[in-house]
Amino acid sequence: MSEAVIAGTDPEGLGEALVEQGVSVRRAAGTAARDDLQDAAIVDADLFVLTDVGLATAIPLARELNPDVRVVAYTPDSLPEFVGGQEVVAMDPALLGPEAVAEELS
Repeated sequence: MSEAVIAGTDPEGLGEALVEQGVSVRRAAGTAARDDLQDAAIVDADLFVLTDVGLATAIPLARELNPDVRVVAYTPDSLPEFVGGQEVVAMDPALLGPEAVAEELS
């Protein structure tokens, strides 16, 4: 994968770890609403990373804008039920560090 969009604060530093793996990383600003995702060029992304479940509404939006984007939730929190039908890879930062995740995703 070569392009990723991250929504959320990314306290574990997954974005930086992805950059170290050669991935181009853009950040969805604000609440990762449709305009925020479009500004971050989600339509060109291979990967969408959510680090804050409070922004989970961005998952169906990202998929609507880019049906082929791979979605990863990198958070210790459970995803809300409404995203249960979405194909999302969930990873807990307490179990997998950012470097290992970035290596797997790149």
